[in-house]
Amino acid sequence: MPFAVYMLASRRHGTLYIGVTNDLARRVHEHKAKRPAGFTARYEVDRLVWYELYERAIEAIQREKALKTWRRDWKIRLIEEANPDWSDLTASLAL
Repeated sequence: MPFAVYMLASRRHGTLYIGVTNDLARRVHEHKAKRPAGFTARYEVDRLVWYELYERAIEAIQREKALKTWRRDWKIRLIEEANPDWSDLTASLAL
């Protein structure tokens, strides 16, 4: 099963969240259902705007940690290169 590094946004250029998971569809559903209560629930960050898949967990975790050190404008550029409209990519996941 592939591992995913993903970014959620509250809206275009809104609050961002970066995470890593081994089941992206399940994890995005949890964010949309506001489970567990926390940062993404409090700030209504539930729009999947970017993700990358990795075969190994260590690679995904390293990428997540690296992205978390990036400046905000670099993260926005990364999102807009792949998803210029900031569309919710949840529907594109194989559910």
